[in-house]
Amino acid sequence: MDLPDMTNEQIELLKRLEEENRRIEYDLKSPASATLNPTVNIHSYELHHKQGQQDSISSDLSHLTIDGNDNSENEWMIWNKLINNWSTYMKQNPTWIKNLIRAGVPVHFRPLLWQCLTKVETSNAKLKYIQLIKMASPCEKVIQRDITRTYPEHELFKEKHGLGQESLFNVIKAYSLYDREVGYCQGIGFIVGLLLMHMPEEEAFAVLVSIMQDYSMRKMYKSDMYHLALHMYQLEYMIQEFLPELYRHFQAETMNISMYASSWFLTLFTTQLPFNIVCRTMDLFLSEGMEMIFRISIALLEMHQDELMLLSMEDMLKVTF
Repeated sequence: MDLPDMTNEQIELLKRLEEENRRIEYDLKSPASATLNPTVNIHSYELHHKQGQQDSISSDLSHLTIDGNDNSENEWMIWNKLINNWSTYMKQNPTWIKNLIRAGVPVHFRPLLWQCLTKVETSNAKLKYIQLIKMASPCEKVIQRDITRTYPEHELFKEKHGLGQESLFNVIKAYSLYDREVGYCQGIGFIVGLLLMHMPEEEAFAVLVSIMQDYSMRKMYKSDMYHLALHMYQLEYMIQEFLPELYRHFQAETMNISMYASSWFLTLFTTQLPFNIVCRTMDLFLSEGMEMIFRISIALLEMHQDELMLLSMEDMLKVTF
């Protein structure tokens, strides 16, 4: 696991987030919630997960278990076997894999896991990247303008015109050509940057293509911003239902949800949370989809509700989670 690399404060934040996530997972039961939109079925958060947790490891995979007495060598063996037999285990028991990811992903296996979850090996995106990188994009100037604003303190990207910034530019430019309807939009760079911290350009591009296409992220980046607005509406509805006091406070302070939550969806929390937790968020997002962003959003707001209730709109905008 990557917990030893975290500060005590980050470990505590992660524990609180996961505790709230577990509570939310079994508490979102409102019949009205299911009517919001089929793309985010609130009832998918419900009690059917309990059975998955109780019966999470099938007899075919009973020799692959993790318990409190497992050491790092056994953990390494389990993840190595999973990654090298991904298709087989995914077909046999995807619930077991989901629960294993929830338990925590070893740092060294994270790049491979992300590529397995996004089916990079069966994608032709890496081949297309080789072609796209040689082409010019009409978005190049605006991409170049934003490069220095993307993880400016990170060792990989802080050197102007360095290899990290060059890789960041290459992948973003390639996607702007791959998906000309979306082109380039602020926020993409932070996702690309996180991927480049874990893998080379070609793989990062292939994972990005899957995130945008298979996880429907591209819809939020389209010029009409319809799907981003839809997610804002869905999240606001959930706040009203599950955090009614905070919702009323937001209303009284004219605190519009777009003021704080749009970047949560557009960047998958890469600009809000500590790095280790950002990586865990990406693990969960790639494993379970957009519903994890909703869960984390509600968990963060509930964790900070007492603090937020005492603040004006101006002061709430200064809060960093």
